[in-house]
Formats: sequence, C-alpha cells, structure tokens
Amino acid sequence: MGTEIPKQFLELAGKPVLMHTIQVFYNYDPDCELILVLPETQKEFWNGLCLKHSFSLQHQVVSGGETRFHSVRNGLKFIQNKGIVFIHDGVRPLVSADTLDRCFQTAVQKGNAIPVLAVTESLRKLAGEQTISVDRSLYYSVQTPQTFRSDLILKAYKQDFDMAFTDDASVAEKAGFPIFMVEGNPENIKITNPTDLIVAEAFLKTK
Repeated sequence: MGTEIPKQFLELAGKPVLMHTIQVFYNYDPDCELILVLPETQKEFWNGLCLKHSFSLQHQVVSGGETRFHSVRNGLKFIQNKGIVFIHDGVRPLVSADTLDRCFQTAVQKGNAIPVLAVTESLRKLAGEQTISVDRSLYYSVQTPQTFRSDLILKAYKQDFDMAFTDDASVAEKAGFPIFMVEGNPENIKITNPTDLIVAEAFLKTK
C-alpha cells in the first residue's frame, strides 16, 4: 500500500477498513461471535481507533502468529461452540450478504465452502523461458470468507505448518477434505493498493 499505517486501519468512507468489514458480519448475523486476529504490536492502536470512532460492536481481539496459518490457528483456539466458522480477510469490506449466505448454507450441507469468481481474462503459464496459453475455464479466483464446519477446520489446523498452505482451503484439503465452491461477488475485492481504496469507496457510495 505504501503507507506507514497498515492497510486494514486506513480510512474508507470515514472509518477504518476493518470496521467496515466487521460491520458486514454483524449485519449478517448480530449474534455471531467475532474474533479479530491482530499482531500483538497493533492491538493498542486498534483500541485507540475504536475509541476515536466510537466503535462498540462486540468482538474479541487475539494475537496473531508468524504466518497466516499460525494466526488463523490462534483465532480458532477461541472457538467456544460447534457451528460454522467464517475465516475472512480484514481488508475485504465489500463481501455481500448473499455471498455469506451461500457460504453458510453450503458449509452446513457439505462441511465447507469457498467463494470464487470465474476468471474472465486470458491466462498464460510460465514454462521455462517461454509462456503458453491455458484454458481459463479451468481456473477460478478465490475470495474469502472461507467457511467451514467448526469440527472440520479445527481438525485441519492440528496439522504442522506447510509452506504449501496458501489459504484455509489448502489446509483443509491436505487434511483430506474435499473443497466446495460457491459464487462470490465481484466487488468483494481485497484492498491491496491505493487504487483499491478508490474502487471500494465508489462501491460503498452506491450501496
């Protein structure tokens, strides 16, 4: 992002990105248990932002780990009851209620669900010093929340860390669970660069 402030704390339409993200889940289910995983060094800063913006939605803050894998595992330790677990990027504040519902319903029925979008642009694969065209119909862009039945994902995260883990689905897959896809929503972008902030604000203004 090129800023001193971590991207999840940057202001979007008047309040930090992360607050928008938490609000989406609260709006979907006011009774859901919200567990926020942050680096230990960012907790105090987050508390200050909550005071500044009078942000009072109930959530539990826990310390992250060395990698995404370790951070998710730390968060999962605080799951108290059996149910459905959404694991979501804090910088995806535009996930829709419809996407959340598709993830939830499929996870209830099949054990897990990940939101995806079909790839619409042409793709090429690096092969040595050359590139080759590939069939884009065979590929999907993966979003979050990656959604799981709690017993399934807790079992998957008992594994040792593997560098091949790129997301929660890859962890569950290695544990032997087939992964099921549902349709995501195009505006569910991961805010990564300054342009994404502009796009996200435009989407928020149209809602």
